[in-house]
Amino acid sequence: MTLKLWHCKDARSFRPLWALEEMGLDYELEILPFPPRALRKDYFAVNVLGTVPFLRDGETGMSESVAICQYLADRYAPDFGLGVDHPEYGAYLNWLHQSDATLTFPQALMLRYGVFEPEERRQPQVVEDYRRWYLARLRMLDAHVLEREWLVADRFTVADIAIGYALHLGEFSGAAADYTPQTRAYLERLKARDGYRRARELQRAAPGLPAG
Repeated sequence: MTLKLWHCKDARSFRPLWALEEMGLDYELEILPFPPRALRKDYFAVNVLGTVPFLRDGETGMSESVAICQYLADRYAPDFGLGVDHPEYGAYLNWLHQSDATLTFPQALMLRYGVFEPEERRQPQVVEDYRRWYLARLRMLDAHVLEREWLVADRFTVADIAIGYALHLGEFSGAAADYTPQTRAYLERLKARDGYRRARELQRAAPGLPAG
């Protein structure tokens, strides 16, 4: 196996790192300073976008965190995904795509305009608007986890990793303080998994995102 993951602490690349640890796959990990496009110019030779994650698997190169998780499950660990013939396959795909397009995106704006920009460029109203936007988009998850331990098929899948990272990011963006009790409990179940804990330990010494 020739898997290699480029990662920054607590960035979107935590999704595939967590997935690799859950799946027990052999891989090489390179941890970069954040943001690598500014602090590791040589990384552009690996990923022309300068973003993380980047996964190399032989001749295959991938830069989208949720797609990498789905790829790893489909190719190497089917028990962490769902097949197209499963009755919950549509819901599985919906959670995967919602995790980044709906739940991580607004928090990226919150962090940029509330944390990463210089003081004179920060936009408190943008942060507040997108905090409310994000919390409103959690309503589907809030309702879903009232009666379910995991998102689909009554078992843990990479959909839980994808959504779990968005919830984890809320602890840095500041939104987690307003999670409903059931969503907070779901996040705590995810954080109690050995794969999550191993992934956190692997990146422990690296500088990461500041807490919100």
